[in-house]
Amino acid sequence: MLHHMPDESVSTENHRDRLLRMVKGLNPKVVTLVEQESNTNTAAFYPRFVEALDYYTAMFESIDVTLPREHKERINVEQHCLAREAVNIIACEGKERVERHEACLEVEITVQNGSFSPYPLSSLVKCHNQNFA
Repeated sequence: MLHHMPDESVSTENHRDRLLRMVKGLNPKVVTLVEQESNTNTAAFYPRFVEALDYYTAMFESIDVTLPREHKERINVEQHCLAREAVNIIACEGKERVERHEACLEVEITVQNGSFSPYPLSSLVKCHNQNFA
């Protein structure tokens, strides 16, 4: 969700910070974010293009080994999600670009600026994640 909200590099109104303040006002015990790991938010065209190429190559390759090319769901995801996102990242600038992926460290800083604190993962989750690395 945060990757669809422009930051102060695009607008004087920082909608991301406002959203985080609203969520914080709900006093949640846990907030879980799932965001893309790529840096296409503030990069100039060429680095943004390279980052998008790397990210979407990995996404399309993942789908390629999962579903046959003629599979209806695959075609739907490729055309209506991934292709639309990639075109927006590469071809649009300023407020017209709505896909704004950030590196995890940037997302972490944004969330901490919203007065949220990271919570350590359990040892079981850490062990499980290490098995995938």
